Amino acid sequence: MVAYIIRRLLSLAPLLIIMTFIGFIAINLAPGNYFDTLKQNPQISEETIKLYEERYHLDKNVFIQYCYWLSNIAKGDLGYSFAYKRPVISILKTRLFNTFVLSFSAFLFSWLLAIPLGIYCAVRQYKIGDKFVSLLSFIGLSIPNFFFCLILLYIASLTGILPTGGMRSLNYPQLSFLGKFWDLVKHLIIPVVVLGTSSIAGLQRLMRANMLEVLRSQYITAARAKGLSENRVVYVHALRNAINPMATIFGGALSGLLSGAALTEIICSWPGLGSLMLEAVMTQDLFLFAGNLLMTGFLLIIGYLIADILLAWVDPRIQYR
Repeated sequence: MVAYIIRRLLSLAPLLIIMTFIGFIAINLAPGNYFDTLKQNPQISEETIKLYEERYHLDKNVFIQYCYWLSNIAKGDLGYSFAYKRPVISILKTRLFNTFVLSFSAFLFSWLLAIPLGIYCAVRQYKIGDKFVSLLSFIGLSIPNFFFCLILLYIASLTGILPTGGMRSLNYPQLSFLGKFWDLVKHLIIPVVVLGTSSIAGLQRLMRANMLEVLRSQYITAARAKGLSENRVVYVHALRNAINPMATIFGGALSGLLSGAALTEIICSWPGLGSLMLEAVMTQDLFLFAGNLLMTGFLLIIGYLIADILLAWVDPRIQYR
Protein backbone atom coordinates (compact mmCIF):
# COMPACT_ATOMS: atom_id res chain seq x y z
CA MET A 1 0.00 0.00 0.00
CA VAL A 2 2.84 2.41 0.84
CA ALA A 3 4.47 1.80 -2.54
CA TYR A 4 1.12 2.28 -4.27
CA ILE A 5 0.52 5.60 -2.48
CA ILE A 6 4.02 6.81 -3.39
CA ARG A 7 3.44 5.95 -7.07
CA ARG A 8 0.11 7.77 -7.06
CA LEU A 9 1.69 10.85 -5.46
CA LEU A 10 4.49 10.79 -8.02
CA SER A 11 1.91 10.81 -10.81
CA LEU A 12 0.24 13.84 -9.23
CA ALA A 13 2.65 16.39 -10.72
CA PRO A 14 2.36 15.22 -14.38
CA LEU A 15 -1.44 15.15 -14.17
CA LEU A 16 -1.58 18.67 -12.74
CA ILE A 17 0.87 19.93 -15.35
CA ILE A 18 -1.26 18.55 -18.19
CA MET A 19 -4.46 19.90 -16.66
CA THR A 20 -3.16 23.41 -16.01
CA PHE A 21 -1.40 23.60 -19.39
CA ILE A 22 -4.67 22.84 -21.21
CA GLY A 23 -6.40 25.49 -19.08
CA PHE A 24 -3.61 27.97 -19.82
CA ILE A 25 -4.03 27.45 -23.55
CA ALA A 26 -7.82 27.64 -23.35
CA ILE A 27 -7.92 31.01 -21.60
CA ASN A 28 -5.26 32.39 -23.92
CA LEU A 29 -7.27 31.32 -26.96
CA ALA A 30 -10.18 33.47 -25.79
CA PRO A 31 -10.24 36.85 -27.57
CA GLY A 32 -8.66 39.70 -25.64
CA ASN A 33 -7.16 39.71 -22.15
CA TYR A 34 -7.45 41.54 -18.84
CA PHE A 35 -5.41 44.50 -20.07
CA ASP A 36 -7.86 45.24 -22.87
CA THR A 37 -10.23 46.67 -20.26
CA LEU A 38 -7.42 48.77 -18.79
CA LYS A 39 -6.66 50.27 -22.20
CA GLN A 40 -10.13 51.82 -22.14
CA ASN A 41 -9.24 53.72 -18.97
CA PRO A 42 -7.66 57.09 -19.94
CA GLN A 43 -5.96 57.31 -16.53
CA ILE A 44 -3.79 54.26 -17.31
CA SER A 45 -1.05 54.83 -19.85
CA GLU A 46 0.11 52.31 -22.42
CA GLU A 47 3.57 52.37 -20.83
CA THR A 48 2.09 51.13 -17.55
CA ILE A 49 0.29 48.28 -19.32
CA LYS A 50 3.46 47.31 -21.21
CA LEU A 51 5.36 47.35 -17.93
CA TYR A 52 2.87 44.90 -16.43
CA GLU A 53 3.05 42.66 -19.50
CA GLU A 54 6.85 42.59 -19.43
CA ARG A 55 6.98 42.01 -15.67
CA TYR A 56 4.67 38.99 -15.85
CA HIS A 57 5.93 37.82 -19.29
CA LEU A 58 2.53 38.28 -20.88
CA ASP A 59 4.15 39.78 -23.97
CA LYS A 60 5.55 36.35 -24.84
CA ASN A 61 3.81 33.30 -26.32
CA VAL A 62 1.68 30.98 -24.21
CA PHE A 63 4.35 28.27 -23.87
CA ILE A 64 6.90 30.67 -22.41
CA GLN A 65 4.24 32.19 -20.14
CA TYR A 66 3.39 28.74 -18.82
CA CYS A 67 7.05 27.86 -18.22
CA TYR A 68 7.57 31.04 -16.20
CA TRP A 69 4.38 30.35 -14.21
CA LEU A 70 5.50 26.76 -13.57
CA SER A 71 8.91 27.88 -12.36
CA ASN A 72 7.27 30.34 -9.98
CA ILE A 73 5.05 27.57 -8.59
CA ALA A 74 8.19 25.66 -7.61
CA LYS A 75 9.04 28.69 -5.45
CA GLY A 76 5.57 28.74 -3.89
CA ASP A 77 4.34 31.67 -6.00
CA LEU A 78 1.04 31.13 -7.84
CA GLY A 79 1.18 34.51 -9.51
CA TYR A 80 -0.56 37.86 -9.10
CA SER A 81 -4.26 38.60 -9.53
CA PHE A 82 -4.73 41.73 -11.61
CA ALA A 83 -8.41 42.01 -10.71
CA TYR A 84 -7.90 41.72 -6.93
CA LYS A 85 -4.47 43.42 -6.86
CA ARG A 86 -3.26 40.66 -4.54
CA PRO A 87 -1.17 37.49 -4.77
CA VAL A 88 -3.26 34.55 -5.97
CA ILE A 89 -2.27 32.31 -3.07
CA SER A 90 -3.72 34.75 -0.49
CA ILE A 91 -7.06 34.79 -2.35
CA LEU A 92 -7.18 31.01 -2.71
CA LYS A 93 -6.55 30.45 1.00
CA THR A 94 -9.71 32.33 1.96
CA ARG A 95 -11.86 30.94 -0.85
CA LEU A 96 -10.66 27.37 -0.29
CA PHE A 97 -11.74 27.52 3.34
CA ASN A 98 -15.17 28.84 2.34
CA THR A 99 -15.63 26.10 -0.25
CA PHE A 100 -14.44 23.47 2.21
CA VAL A 101 -16.98 24.62 4.82
CA LEU A 102 -19.80 24.39 2.28
CA SER A 103 -18.70 21.14 0.65
CA PHE A 104 -17.89 19.33 3.89
CA SER A 105 -21.23 20.37 5.40
CA ALA A 106 -23.07 19.08 2.31
CA PHE A 107 -20.93 15.94 2.41
CA LEU A 108 -21.86 15.15 6.01
CA PHE A 109 -25.50 16.04 5.41
CA SER A 110 -25.80 13.72 2.41
CA TRP A 111 -23.87 10.72 3.74
CA LEU A 112 -25.31 10.78 7.26
CA LEU A 113 -28.81 10.68 5.77
CA ALA A 114 -28.26 8.50 2.70
CA ILE A 115 -26.67 5.47 4.42
CA PRO A 116 -29.40 5.01 7.11
CA LEU A 117 -32.13 5.64 4.51
CA GLY A 118 -30.62 3.03 2.18
CA ILE A 119 -30.48 0.46 4.98
CA TYR A 120 -34.03 1.30 6.06
CA CYS A 121 -35.41 0.87 2.52
CA ALA A 122 -33.54 -2.40 1.98
CA VAL A 123 -34.79 -3.93 5.23
CA ARG A 124 -38.37 -2.77 4.49
CA GLN A 125 -38.37 -3.46 0.76
CA TYR A 126 -41.63 -2.57 -1.06
CA LYS A 127 -43.29 -1.28 2.11
CA ILE A 128 -44.78 2.19 2.40
CA GLY A 129 -41.60 3.70 3.88
CA ASP A 130 -39.46 2.26 1.08
CA LYS A 131 -41.83 3.53 -1.62
CA PHE A 132 -42.04 7.00 -0.08
CA VAL A 133 -38.26 7.39 0.24
CA SER A 134 -37.79 6.01 -3.28
CA LEU A 135 -40.24 8.60 -4.61
CA LEU A 136 -38.33 11.39 -2.89
CA SER A 137 -35.08 9.99 -4.30
CA PHE A 138 -36.42 10.02 -7.87
CA ILE A 139 -37.56 13.63 -7.39
CA GLY A 140 -34.15 14.56 -5.98
CA LEU A 141 -32.38 12.98 -8.93
CA SER A 142 -34.68 14.66 -11.45
CA ILE A 143 -34.72 18.26 -10.26
CA PRO A 144 -31.75 20.37 -11.46
CA ASN A 145 -29.64 21.86 -8.69
CA PHE A 146 -29.82 25.42 -10.02
CA PHE A 147 -33.62 25.29 -10.32
CA PHE A 148 -34.02 23.83 -6.83
CA CYS A 149 -31.68 26.52 -5.49
CA LEU A 150 -33.74 29.29 -7.13
CA ILE A 151 -36.94 27.85 -5.64
CA LEU A 152 -35.46 27.78 -2.11
CA LEU A 153 -34.08 31.32 -2.49
CA TYR A 154 -37.49 32.53 -3.65
CA ILE A 155 -39.21 30.91 -0.65
CA ALA A 156 -36.56 32.41 1.66
CA SER A 157 -37.15 35.87 0.19
CA LEU A 158 -40.91 35.56 0.80
CA THR A 159 -40.68 34.21 4.33
CA GLY A 160 -37.54 35.95 5.54
CA ILE A 161 -36.64 32.90 7.63
CA LEU A 162 -33.30 32.27 5.94
CA PRO A 163 -30.75 34.56 4.27
CA THR A 164 -30.96 34.77 0.48
CA GLY A 165 -27.26 34.73 -0.22
CA GLY A 166 -23.74 35.30 1.01
CA MET A 167 -21.83 33.66 3.82
CA ARG A 168 -22.25 36.20 6.62
CA SER A 169 -24.67 38.89 7.69
CA LEU A 170 -23.73 42.58 7.76
CA ASN A 171 -23.60 42.60 11.58
CA TYR A 172 -21.43 39.47 11.73
CA PRO A 173 -18.40 41.18 13.39
CA GLN A 174 -20.57 42.45 16.25
CA LEU A 175 -22.06 39.03 17.05
CA SER A 176 -20.94 36.75 19.87
CA PHE A 177 -19.23 33.44 19.16
CA LEU A 178 -22.50 31.52 19.28
CA GLY A 179 -24.17 34.24 17.26
CA LYS A 180 -21.51 33.98 14.56
CA PHE A 181 -21.86 30.21 14.48
CA TRP A 182 -25.66 30.37 14.15
CA ASP A 183 -25.37 33.06 11.47
CA LEU A 184 -23.04 30.80 9.46
CA VAL A 185 -25.41 27.85 9.90
CA LYS A 186 -28.34 29.89 8.59
CA HIS A 187 -26.37 30.91 5.50
CA LEU A 188 -25.33 27.28 4.97
CA ILE A 189 -28.82 25.75 5.01
CA ILE A 190 -29.94 26.55 1.46
CA PRO A 191 -26.69 25.67 -0.41
CA VAL A 192 -26.17 22.54 1.72
CA VAL A 193 -29.71 21.30 1.08
CA VAL A 194 -29.29 21.98 -2.65
CA LEU A 195 -25.95 20.16 -2.89
CA GLY A 196 -26.98 17.36 -0.56
CA THR A 197 -30.35 16.54 -2.11
CA SER A 198 -29.08 15.03 -5.36
CA SER A 199 -26.25 13.28 -3.50
CA ILE A 200 -28.66 11.77 -0.97
CA ALA A 201 -30.91 10.52 -3.76
CA GLY A 202 -28.11 8.74 -5.61
CA LEU A 203 -26.32 7.39 -2.54
CA GLN A 204 -29.54 6.12 -0.98
CA ARG A 205 -30.46 4.18 -4.12
CA LEU A 206 -26.96 2.71 -4.33
CA MET A 207 -26.88 1.73 -0.65
CA ARG A 208 -30.32 0.14 -0.94
CA ALA A 209 -29.25 -1.94 -3.96
CA ASN A 210 -26.02 -3.04 -2.26
CA MET A 211 -27.84 -3.99 0.92
CA LEU A 212 -30.51 -5.98 -0.92
CA GLU A 213 -27.86 -7.92 -2.82
CA VAL A 214 -25.99 -8.79 0.38
CA LEU A 215 -29.15 -9.73 2.28
CA ARG A 216 -29.89 -12.35 -0.38
CA SER A 217 -26.46 -13.97 0.00
CA GLN A 218 -26.06 -17.50 1.32
CA TYR A 219 -23.95 -16.49 4.32
CA ILE A 220 -26.75 -14.17 5.48
CA THR A 221 -29.20 -17.07 5.22
CA ALA A 222 -26.76 -19.20 7.23
CA ALA A 223 -26.40 -16.47 9.87
CA ARG A 224 -30.16 -16.30 10.28
CA ALA A 225 -30.37 -20.11 10.46
CA LYS A 226 -27.91 -20.05 13.35
CA GLY A 227 -30.40 -17.95 15.29
CA LEU A 228 -28.57 -14.62 15.20
CA SER A 229 -30.74 -11.58 15.87
CA GLU A 230 -31.91 -9.61 12.83
CA ASN A 231 -30.09 -6.49 14.02
CA ARG A 232 -26.82 -8.40 14.25
CA VAL A 233 -27.34 -9.93 10.81
CA VAL A 234 -28.12 -6.56 9.22
CA TYR A 235 -25.78 -4.17 11.04
CA VAL A 236 -22.79 -6.45 11.67
CA HIS A 237 -22.64 -9.04 8.89
CA ALA A 238 -24.53 -7.46 5.98
CA LEU A 239 -23.62 -3.81 6.44
CA ARG A 240 -19.85 -4.34 6.28
CA ASN A 241 -20.03 -5.95 2.84
CA ALA A 242 -22.79 -3.68 1.56
CA ILE A 243 -20.83 -0.54 2.40
CA ASN A 244 -17.66 -1.65 0.58
CA PRO A 245 -18.77 -0.33 -2.86
CA MET A 246 -19.64 2.99 -1.21
CA ALA A 247 -15.99 3.46 -0.26
CA THR A 248 -15.05 3.62 -3.95
CA ILE A 249 -17.10 6.78 -4.38
CA PHE A 250 -16.35 8.28 -0.97
CA GLY A 251 -13.29 10.28 -1.99
CA GLY A 252 -14.75 11.04 -5.40
CA ALA A 253 -17.92 12.34 -3.78
CA LEU A 254 -15.99 14.79 -1.62
CA SER A 255 -13.82 16.03 -4.48
CA GLY A 256 -16.88 16.10 -6.73
CA LEU A 257 -18.64 18.36 -4.24
CA LEU A 258 -15.63 20.66 -4.16
CA SER A 259 -15.73 21.05 -7.93
CA GLY A 260 -19.48 20.66 -8.40
CA ALA A 261 -20.45 23.35 -5.88
CA ALA A 262 -19.52 26.06 -8.38
CA LEU A 263 -23.00 26.77 -9.76
CA THR A 264 -24.60 26.70 -6.33
CA GLU A 265 -21.92 29.07 -5.01
CA ILE A 266 -22.64 31.48 -7.84
CA ILE A 267 -26.43 31.44 -7.37
CA CYS A 268 -26.18 31.70 -3.57
CA SER A 269 -23.37 34.33 -3.73
CA TRP A 270 -21.19 32.04 -1.64
CA PRO A 271 -17.57 33.31 -1.74
CA GLY A 272 -15.86 30.03 -2.69
CA LEU A 273 -13.65 28.59 -5.40
CA GLY A 274 -16.55 28.14 -7.81
CA SER A 275 -17.61 31.78 -7.84
CA LEU A 276 -13.94 32.77 -7.91
CA MET A 277 -13.40 30.68 -11.04
CA LEU A 278 -16.29 32.45 -12.77
CA GLU A 279 -14.83 35.84 -11.84
CA ALA A 280 -11.40 34.79 -13.13
CA VAL A 281 -12.84 33.63 -16.47
CA MET A 282 -15.06 36.69 -16.89
CA THR A 283 -12.20 39.11 -16.18
CA GLN A 284 -9.65 36.87 -17.94
CA ASP A 285 -7.43 37.04 -14.87
CA LEU A 286 -4.90 34.50 -16.12
CA PHE A 287 -2.98 33.64 -12.96
CA LEU A 288 -6.07 33.57 -10.77
CA PHE A 289 -7.72 31.16 -13.21
CA ALA A 290 -4.63 28.93 -13.41
CA GLY A 291 -4.15 28.88 -9.63
CA ASN A 292 -7.80 28.03 -9.07
CA LEU A 293 -7.61 25.24 -11.65
CA LEU A 294 -4.48 23.87 -9.99
CA MET A 295 -6.16 23.82 -6.59
CA THR A 296 -9.33 22.15 -7.89
CA GLY A 297 -7.36 19.50 -9.81
CA PHE A 298 -5.22 18.75 -6.76
CA LEU A 299 -8.31 18.22 -4.58
CA LEU A 300 -9.89 15.97 -7.21
CA ILE A 301 -6.84 13.69 -7.52
CA ILE A 302 -6.29 13.50 -3.75
CA GLY A 303 -9.97 12.68 -3.32
CA TYR A 304 -9.74 9.60 -5.53
CA LEU A 305 -6.53 8.51 -3.79
CA ILE A 306 -8.36 8.69 -0.45
CA ALA A 307 -11.16 6.60 -1.97
CA ASP A 308 -8.71 3.84 -2.97
CA ILE A 309 -7.08 3.82 0.47
CA LEU A 310 -10.45 3.64 2.21
CA LEU A 311 -11.56 0.76 -0.01
CA ALA A 312 -8.45 -1.26 0.86
CA TRP A 313 -8.96 -0.48 4.55
CA VAL A 314 -12.62 -1.53 4.53
CA ASP A 315 -12.02 -4.67 2.45
CA PRO A 316 -8.73 -6.46 3.33
CA ARG A 317 -9.17 -8.71 0.25
CA ILE A 318 -8.26 -5.78 -1.99
CA GLN A 319 -4.54 -5.28 -2.50
CA TYR A 320 -2.78 -2.68 -4.61
CA ARG A 321 0.50 -3.46 -6.30
